Amino acid sequence: MGGIFGAVSKTDCVTDLFFGIDYHSHLGTRRGGMAVYSENKGFMRAIHNIENSPFRTKFERDVLEMKGNIGIGCISDNEPQPLIVRSHLGNYAITTVGRINNEQELVNLSFEQGSSHFLEMSGGKINATELVASLINQKATITEGIQYAQEIIDGSITILILTSEGIYGARDKMGRTPLIIGKKENAFCLSFESFAYLNLGYRDKKELGPGEIVYVTPDGIKIKKAAQKKMKICAFLWTYYGYPTSCYEGVNVEQMRYNCGKILAKDDHVDIDFVAGVPDSGTAHAIGYANESGIPFARPFIKYTPTWPRSFMPTNQSMRNLVAHMKLIPVDSLIRDKKLLFIDDSVVRGTQMRETVEFLYECGAKEVHIRPACPPIMYGCKYLNFSRSTSEMDLITRRVIKELEGENHENAVSEYIEAGSEKYNKMIDMICQKLNFTSLKYQTLDGMLDAIGIDKSQICTYCWNGKE
Repeated sequence: MGGIFGAVSKTDCVTDLFFGIDYHSHLGTRRGGMAVYSENKGFMRAIHNIENSPFRTKFERDVLEMKGNIGIGCISDNEPQPLIVRSHLGNYAITTVGRINNEQELVNLSFEQGSSHFLEMSGGKINATELVASLINQKATITEGIQYAQEIIDGSITILILTSEGIYGARDKMGRTPLIIGKKENAFCLSFESFAYLNLGYRDKKELGPGEIVYVTPDGIKIKKAAQKKMKICAFLWTYYGYPTSCYEGVNVEQMRYNCGKILAKDDHVDIDFVAGVPDSGTAHAIGYANESGIPFARPFIKYTPTWPRSFMPTNQSMRNLVAHMKLIPVDSLIRDKKLLFIDDSVVRGTQMRETVEFLYECGAKEVHIRPACPPIMYGCKYLNFSRSTSEMDLITRRVIKELEGENHENAVSEYIEAGSEKYNKMIDMICQKLNFTSLKYQTLDGMLDAIGIDKSQICTYCWNGKE
């Protein structure tokens, strides 16, 4: 995923920028970056690898050295950014969050339009943010360039551009990721996460709509392109990615998860001793389930937070599985001889959940019932790299469907989507057996959408039903 933050002020903004970016650390894993501008020193930038240490420790010295009243930064899953660009549009810094599916096509287009080269990253990939800058530079103004880039990119892209006088903010054309403006005296900020600026004294000012472009200076906000009505915001922002204190489209993440757990508990008649959540994102769902069902909430696993990062952080799958295991410490008295129901945000490959359940049985659990907080994931994400799968066959659902359907499995996926259908039930039963659960019951698509509570047509459900 990744997160972005920017600040403009009549005074120095570097401290606000530092903490605002740091509050996005749950969204990215590999790189952190800051770029600032001041009249005396011009553009300054710092980028560090944050795979093995947190953003704060890597940037503490940079904060002391940087000066400026305008700045942008990011936590990135992939490419080093922000980038500083010199073009006919002037000098600017740029940072992005999203995904580009038609990269090679756009690279070729840039070459045709006059771009001479792209700097190659390790692994032979092109920096996606550099590619976006190349597309923007093909137009006469930054606003026109942003519109052009967003129109021809297959995927999604939300952008911050730092100039010598202000920041351009552009939310993805379909609003798949958020961008929110905060305000305090003599300053504004632009943020992916709505909570990232609250402790810095900012208050909510404006949530950009899909495709909206603004230019923010210390004196105010200018709308460069109005928002479109059609939106497809990612549902995983609520079920998984979003921090509990964040709000998207007016809906708080923690509250949505309570709602989701409550819906899961209805008509789920199971004899258990405790309801638990797989930390961290499953915890609030479990609280909602416990509150609705009247079954006690417990924490049979305690997450060891001082050193272990989130389990998706390492790029290697086996290492992610190891981290997921090492960070959860069992509580014997809450596991041994107990019938447990666990709620997780999702089941993607099934590897980590199977190992977790096996560990629970080794610790003496009598039964382990699993309730994922979203429907079965049937398609790899095309927009935000949610599942990180190199192939859709990494998904536990697709592997099971292949076993059930044989060579025709790819053409049969749609037949397994409808909850409660004969084929859906067969798929769920086989997943349950393969992962050694006592029982398995997924949240329905309607249940998840009801828990979010906004217009269902505005939410992206591609991962579950393949509909864009």
